Amino acid sequence: MKVYVVRRLLLVIPTIFIASFVIFFLVHLIPGNVVDMMVSGQQTATEEARHTVEHDLGLDVPLYVQYVRWIGNISHGDLGKSLWTKTAVTQEIVARLPVTLELGIIALLVSLLIALPIGIYSAIRQDTLGDYLARTFAILCIAVPGFWLGTLVIVFPAIWWGYTPPIVLIPFADNPLGNLRMFILPGIILGMQLSGQTMRMTRTMMLEVLRQDYIRTAWAKGLKERVVIVRHALKNALIPVVTLIGILMPTLIGGTVIIEQIFGLPGLGRLIVDSTFRRDYTLISGVMLFYAFVLMFVNLVVDVTYGFLDPRTRNRYR
Repeated sequence: MKVYVVRRLLLVIPTIFIASFVIFFLVHLIPGNVVDMMVSGQQTATEEARHTVEHDLGLDVPLYVQYVRWIGNISHGDLGKSLWTKTAVTQEIVARLPVTLELGIIALLVSLLIALPIGIYSAIRQDTLGDYLARTFAILCIAVPGFWLGTLVIVFPAIWWGYTPPIVLIPFADNPLGNLRMFILPGIILGMQLSGQTMRMTRTMMLEVLRQDYIRTAWAKGLKERVVIVRHALKNALIPVVTLIGILMPTLIGGTVIIEQIFGLPGLGRLIVDSTFRRDYTLISGVMLFYAFVLMFVNLVVDVTYGFLDPRTRNRYR
């Protein structure tokens, strides 16, 4: 298992390099130009002024030269600086990461709290009324767009009761309850969006495991239902579910971008949207590269989790 983990860590280096290449050049394909946006507000926006701004921003050289400079700075731990504010990208990420991290953790917990119990119950009570209701709820979670539900949650309470969610961030250290009230609604909406697929996968895998011979043997021994489900069936059924959770992480990241914009949360998702409108290439590229690194780390954690759930995985890499 240790050999496998080391191999995966070594693969991070070329993967990050490929991701940085794709991110950098795709970002520069965004329509519009940051230089035009900067000089448009000047009364004397001459061609000379435009060239001066390009030179100051380092955009007066070919794209491949800009990429080499950028990747060289990254190798020294520097993601660059914002083209507009001159603030370090790392500083922006550190300032906004707690908001996105809190929203993501709440959404993931909500997703698991909804998906696992309902998925397990739906499997052990197959073809009952509860099973049909659970499957319908899972389909609704998959089908209903999070941005639409988030918009309804903001608009209708404002019309009916004059209530709007807080638009100024309440730090957790200052007011824990106020902070949770601010994050619980977007967390639930994002969690419901993720729970549908996890719920269906949990049900499918539980049904498959419950039909195995060793489960029949456990029933024949007279073991209680709770012991059979929790000790024998659930552990094996969770292996594909863990895989699905890892696959859904990009959906979680994309969801935070939308939900943060709707609820006005100053996280990394909102930072990406704002920097895209301003064509802040360095800031967009830095944040997206950070997201790529997080996804690779999550995939590594998911693969290592296999070793704890499935002994065959541990034996394979000894």
